[in-house]
Amino acid sequence: MTQPKLDRLLPPEGVPLYFRVAGVGARMAAQFADILITGVGAVALFLLLLAIDVVPPEALIAVAAMLFFVIRIPYYAASELVWNGQTIGKRMMKIKVVSADGQALTTQSLVVRNLMKEAEIFLPGTLVLTLNAEALIPSLISLAWILGVVAVPVFNKRSQRLGDIVAGTYVIHLPKPILLPDMSKAIKPATATQPRFQFLTHQLEHYGTFELQTLEGFLRGAARATGPEAHKRKKETMAAIVEQVRRKIDYADAVRPEDQLAFLEAFYKAQRAFLEQRQLFGDKRADKFHAEADKQG
Repeated sequence: MTQPKLDRLLPPEGVPLYFRVAGVGARMAAQFADILITGVGAVALFLLLLAIDVVPPEALIAVAAMLFFVIRIPYYAASELVWNGQTIGKRMMKIKVVSADGQALTTQSLVVRNLMKEAEIFLPGTLVLTLNAEALIPSLISLAWILGVVAVPVFNKRSQRLGDIVAGTYVIHLPKPILLPDMSKAIKPATATQPRFQFLTHQLEHYGTFELQTLEGFLRGAARATGPEAHKRKKETMAAIVEQVRRKIDYADAVRPEDQLAFLEAFYKAQRAFLEQRQLFGDKRADKFHAEADKQG
């Protein structure tokens, strides 16, 4: 059995995340579902035009092809913009587009990757479907082009197609945002000599369950660190994480080196309580990108 491809993504927070790269099969299944959806929309609009008798008989095929194109282009780009890298088909297959540099997806990258899909698949695919003896050579060239672009993600490390390579994106399987047993119970309560870090609601809006799991993994690993080298790496990593969190949530006060662990533990407890309270009201914060999605919505 083939092992799934794993990829390391380094977001701006500086904590590496590991994702399972979506395979060609999952992506083709999502693509098939999206083609069905856009095809149904095109057929419905085409039947409406026939019903109101605005399409001449000699232009039926051209109009049908144009409708499919007009519906397909905005569907892919708009749905991935609204759903943060997902179409309906991708949501069904639980996969999504992410930026290869760990940043948030941009409108430009999503538009580029979907426009490239026209040149990669749909345009040559249309030519192949119209294969005939008179246009045999162009059709065979189109078929060879399709086989070539299909081979690119098969042999690419991140299963990127040409559009992903140009746009700087790739497709991953969605991580399962399941909170582990509450680590905050193992964190010692603050004493009179410990700093009491307080976090406001708007500061806790920036992170989701997946980022909380990442922080939890670091805190658990830090507790097991032994030896001078491991201790040094732990301190350097902790300082970087604290600085990234402070910048992300606009935490104005400086955190002394001796208080960094207490700061992260306090932030973990506050963030976990915030997410669990959200879940009580049916608002599941899966990852840090929910803030952008909320604004677009």
